[in-house]
Amino acid sequence: MSATKRALYAGSFDPITNGHLWMIEQGANLFDELVVAIGVNPEKRATFSLTERQDMLAASLSGMERVRIDTFKSRFLVDYAGAIGAQYILRGIRSEGDYEYERGMRHVNSDLRPGITTVFLIPPREIAEVSSSLVKGLIGPEGWQPVVRSYVPEPVFRCILAKYAVPAAG
Repeated sequence: MSATKRALYAGSFDPITNGHLWMIEQGANLFDELVVAIGVNPEKRATFSLTERQDMLAASLSGMERVRIDTFKSRFLVDYAGAIGAQYILRGIRSEGDYEYERGMRHVNSDLRPGITTVFLIPPREIAEVSSSLVKGLIGPEGWQPVVRSYVPEPVFRCILAKYAVPAAG
């Protein structure tokens, strides 16, 4: 019997996008277990609280087998991966800039923990440019709701509406 193939997919998920969801679906198909971990960076100011991000992930991933949600703080990603017994780190590459950054991190991670393999996926064209920053940047101007709705899972859209929707005048 072979060992469980466990992978880690980590990010700030502030908020989770359809690009993240695609990565998670692929990871769930590739590995026996996928840990989706919210990395908490105390130096970064998040738009959504850790609890909100956990809730959005849980609602968006409802029914997905072999996927569990976790959080980590003030640790190297590769050290956290080792601590949870992950043999793989799953990363997405959307652009040349992502490639350069991720390639460098892969080498550093390999220096720190040679037994953990980084696996790269390239998302489909229609979601390749979607990021949490892009989504947050679209919120506000007249007509933003249908645009944002197309880039995030429905539970995330509901959370965004609750946080940002301006009550109708009248």
